[in-house]
Amino acid sequence: MAAMRVNALARDDMQWRITYNHERCTLCGHCLSSCPFRAIEAGVEKRRKVISDHLTPKPKVLFQTVPVIRQVLDHHEACRGCGCCEKVCPNEAIAPRLNLETRLPIKHRGTTADGYKRGGRSNLNPMGNTLDKITIGRISQMTDPSLDAQRHTFDMLAPLGRVLPPESLPLRISETGSLGITESLPPLNWMYPIIIGDMSIGALSTRMWEALAIATAYLNEEVGLPVRMCTGEGGIPGRLLRSHYVRYMILQIASGHFGWNRIVNSMPDMQDDPAGILIKIGQGAKPGDGGMLQAKKVARHIQEIRGVPKADLLSPPNHQGLYSIEESVQKMFLSFNSAFKFRVPVAIKVAASTTSVSVYNNLLRDPYNIVGGFFLDGIQGGTGAAQDISLDHTGHPIVSKLRDCYLAAVHQGKQGQIPLWAGGGMAQGWNLAADAFKMISLGANGVFTGKLMLQLAGCVGLDNGKCNACNTGLCPAGICSQNPVLVKRLDIDKVAENIVNYFIATDQELKKLMAPIGNSSLPVGRSDALISTDRAVADKLTISYAC
Repeated sequence: MAAMRVNALARDDMQWRITYNHERCTLCGHCLSSCPFRAIEAGVEKRRKVISDHLTPKPKVLFQTVPVIRQVLDHHEACRGCGCCEKVCPNEAIAPRLNLETRLPIKHRGTTADGYKRGGRSNLNPMGNTLDKITIGRISQMTDPSLDAQRHTFDMLAPLGRVLPPESLPLRISETGSLGITESLPPLNWMYPIIIGDMSIGALSTRMWEALAIATAYLNEEVGLPVRMCTGEGGIPGRLLRSHYVRYMILQIASGHFGWNRIVNSMPDMQDDPAGILIKIGQGAKPGDGGMLQAKKVARHIQEIRGVPKADLLSPPNHQGLYSIEESVQKMFLSFNSAFKFRVPVAIKVAASTTSVSVYNNLLRDPYNIVGGFFLDGIQGGTGAAQDISLDHTGHPIVSKLRDCYLAAVHQGKQGQIPLWAGGGMAQGWNLAADAFKMISLGANGVFTGKLMLQLAGCVGLDNGKCNACNTGLCPAGICSQNPVLVKRLDIDKVAENIVNYFIATDQELKKLMAPIGNSSLPVGRSDALISTDRAVADKLTISYAC
């Protein structure tokens, strides 16, 4: 009898188990060639079969060796449940199935002495999605009639840049009675209230970056929606910096300043100014923690940007050079604003936490009037560069912290002066318009979303642990990979088409929500339009409770 190895990895330990029917399999090999994780392999199995070929029962035993496809039991080549094998199988002979009794996280830590790394979002979500507990309860009817969503004209613009109050505007009436401006105003750009969120240049494939740029340009130039997209750590491919696409991009300077030298070197060749500059102090999915770009994703252009060999690359946990709120304002004033000669608004992005309100309060007192926006990122945002310990157990839900920041600005009488942008878990129920409307009603000027764009591009991952291999460089859809074979799976034109169509649908749905409450402009801070069937949510957000 064979010895039983209790600690050996078994099929019932895996998070995803491969179901396979060898009788339907034709051994075409499509599943093997499509699996980027090498989680399945070809093999042979010995089968015992009892038959009788006589008129009367006369059993005899036959042993056959049959070729099969079987699951690989390995920590580093475990099935991620992406379903590529099922997609390409012509006979429905193979498929991954979620194992609710998995022990892989504890087995992985016990064997490798390392965290159970993966991308995606937090899979715990013990508090549920707060936005799903909120509905629009105030409908304009007889007293103040609702609008016609199909025929009415709506103002769907949100600001990026410092908005001065009337008493601070440098206005002067001349002797002839004309109104003039005595000094330059802070740069201010008006854009669509939904921004494509920042993602690292190493996180996405070059083809994905091009698809995002094409979709954004088409939305602006053909559809008429002034949508902006944000770059991430490391900037964007150089040819995009030197193209007209840059006018629709918010360039991010992240914790390690990676890629800023490429932006500076591209400035003489830039055909347009960018839409803005975003200084990332923290990220909601891993606040206070630096990301890690694994060696598999460090392509040649990433090596050039960061001046390193092909190896695992860590990002600093805090922004190098920003050590206080006051110093950060000076840094923006002296460097990033002056770099573009004060033509481009500069904003900062922080992770939602109990300290976010303190940061926002101090920025509202900025004497230079140059802080152009406050981006707040919540715990339910996605990332491909963090361990699950950060994803699951650090950070703050975005909804309540957004509300706290807005009410703090109201308390000072300065709401709207530094635009509030919020994100982190938008459209978890696939409806971005509803989530954006609720966030705007709670005080946001606009929202940003990143992972939804990946879903539109063909991402096969889900928040229940399906795929979530963004950090491995083995993205089966070619979205979050630098592998040239996998990247070719991404259809740039189809990705751009999907993103454009989704924004068109979202725009229509936003109007469908604004019209019933009688708003022709964005309902920033109109919390009276919202109700919640959860008393705790209603009390925390100071909205009406309904039962």
